[in-house]
Order: sequence, then structure tokens, then C-alpha cells
Amino acid sequence: MRKETVIEECLTCPQPMEMKKQICYVCITQKIVRGKWKLVIIWLLRDGKKRFSELQKSMPQIKQSYLTHQLRELETDGLVNREVYNVIPPKVEYTLTRRGINFLSVMDSMNNWGKQFVQESFQNGGDSEK
Repeated sequence: MRKETVIEECLTCPQPMEMKKQICYVCITQKIVRGKWKLVIIWLLRDGKKRFSELQKSMPQIKQSYLTHQLRELETDGLVNREVYNVIPPKVEYTLTRRGINFLSVMDSMNNWGKQFVQESFQNGGDSEK
């Protein structure tokens, strides 16, 4: 999804204006990182550049075409940089951009929340509402 499309989608959102003011930026963020593998890709790139094959090996369940699609969207939205080297065989490396690196603090918070959720769920016999 292109950045312009995400922002246009937010502007044309049918929510009442007061609600838009409260949730607009959360919705934009959600639309940028939606996709089954985008958060995993960002998490894997946190340690530095990776080649396509390295990403694919880290996510054996993902189809090559879908990984390509997810990487292109992350690149379009400015979270991932794709560097192509003019060598044979072709070499392509992916890294996080400044925006992608800034997003890691959100990922860290999500990771911490997930750990806490799992711990509380096990302590409460699977019921996190106890």
C-alpha cells in the first residue's frame, strides 16, 4: 500500500471527526504494518542487513512471492531499504531505514506486552482476565 493511499484512506474515513482525531494515527500505523509477515520482517531486520534468502530461511512458511510483496510495501512506506548490487549472481540486501529503526521502539513495546500477556495467561490457567 502506498503512503498516499494510506493517508487518503484516513482522510476519507467515515468515522466522526472527533473519533478520527483519537484514532487516526493508530489507524495509519496499522495500515502500514498490516500483513501477516511485516512485523516479523521488521523484527528480523533489527540486527542489520539481510539478504532475501536469509529472510526466507527465517520464515520458512512464507511463499517467495508474498515475501517479495511484503518487502515492496515496506520499502514503499519507507520502513525498509532495498540495495541492489550490480554483480553476478544478483545480490540484494534489505535494511531498516530511519523510519524502520524508529519503529523498533514500538516493536519492543509489543514484544514486552506479548511476554507479559503469555506469563499472565500461564499464571492464570489460560484466562488472562482473572
